[in-house]
Amino acid sequence: MSKILIVEDEESIAELEKDYLELSGFEVEIENRGDTGLERALKEEFDLFILDLMLPGTDGFEICKRIRQVKNTPILMVSAKKDDIDKIRGLGLGADDYITKPFSPSELVARVKAHLSRYDRLIGSGSRQNEIIEIRGLKIDKTARRVYINGVEKNFTTKEFDLLTFLAQNPNHVFTKEELFTNIWGMESVGDIATVTVHIKKIREKIEYDTSKPQYIETIWGVGYRFKV
Repeated sequence: MSKILIVEDEESIAELEKDYLELSGFEVEIENRGDTGLERALKEEFDLFILDLMLPGTDGFEICKRIRQVKNTPILMVSAKKDDIDKIRGLGLGADDYITKPFSPSELVARVKAHLSRYDRLIGSGSRQNEIIEIRGLKIDKTARRVYINGVEKNFTTKEFDLLTFLAQNPNHVFTKEELFTNIWGMESVGDIATVTVHIKKIREKIEYDTSKPQYIETIWGVGYRFKV
């Protein structure tokens, strides 16, 4: 049975969400404060989190950010705010979905089921653990050669995929452009190492929330590139 944590300060909404989710076979816990919700999210094992944005103690954005630093568990954000900037910010911090109030409880249940199913397919027993790389919302399925960022699949060329995977498999190691060119394009390849820079730029456009402040692939000026963890 999947276990879900709801962090919501409006008790009537939290109880309604809990009732519908429990009727669908989920085990549900509720926290009405952001700080206590964050503490439980980090210390306990849950299969999915439902976070309100405006919370006493700690807001939903901060909770999402802190969870994503250590866990890849699906996160659904819930808010009365309809501004796109809040949705963009939430998804950029690693949330898998954003639901605007008011919404039907059946819609919430459907989205919960969809995200749990997607997550199970990505890391489930059908895939060997060492064939999937997961880091702060980035999922690289080495077996299927597919890349997901915050649950959304991104299309990668062969060399873009190979370059991203190579860097992610060697975190915190600084590689020169020459080393990357040799490893990805091969010793016998004919070409300009500037192609490495071009491919890094294209990869960042697909996986980074803000390409000017990359959270995954970092430029080490005068040396090369490093995948941050």
